[in-house]
Amino acid sequence: MADDTITSRPTVPVERVEIDLRTVTEGLRFPEGPVAMPDGSVALVEIARGTLTRVDVATGDTRVVAECGGGPNGAAMGPDGRMYLADNGAFFTWFTDEASGITIPGPTPDEHVGGAIAAVDLMNGTTDLVYTAIDGVRLVAPNDLVADGHGGFWFTDHGVQHGNHPGRPGLCYAKADGSGIWGRAFDCDANNGVGLSPDGSVVYAAETHSGRLFAWDVVAPG
Repeated sequence: MADDTITSRPTVPVERVEIDLRTVTEGLRFPEGPVAMPDGSVALVEIARGTLTRVDVATGDTRVVAECGGGPNGAAMGPDGRMYLADNGAFFTWFTDEASGITIPGPTPDEHVGGAIAAVDLMNGTTDLVYTAIDGVRLVAPNDLVADGHGGFWFTDHGVQHGNHPGRPGLCYAKADGSGIWGRAFDCDANNGVGLSPDGSVVYAAETHSGRLFAWDVVAPG
């Protein structure tokens, strides 16, 4: 990676476009990380439920693929056919608004010890922990991940915030086979979503608290 310099661009007007929107299913418990599957279904995580769930887009029916526990926060297909999860380790307490029925995340519980990167076998639901630490230091709350097409993936750690975990990386890279994990960007403040440009030459991360989008050049895989 070339450097950690944040790339800034001028603010541009956003044009509102009307689109047709339909509800596919309801009753999910804080869903995130939808992944379009080859059979036309959608796999997603339910953070508050601790599951990887599959949704039949045609019927709206749902099926739990894996009871992951923790707080599965993001999902991406790996090179080995397993679904890789950014697990925040139950980083939030959960509340339900009685008036609206909406599930709302609250403070981090005292018993939270850290998150992990996990992998789910889609055939039998077996969940394996692939990474829990970098150089012996526990991951705080992995949030999102994206495969890079080179046997690895980039992921963000939302739990790394200014002042509470100094020196820990908020953007990381790991090999899907468990052979290596590295911190790549530091001094972040609750990095959230992560994505790659179509050609894989730029990795982007959204920083929640500051409202910023970062961009780093990728000069080689990882």
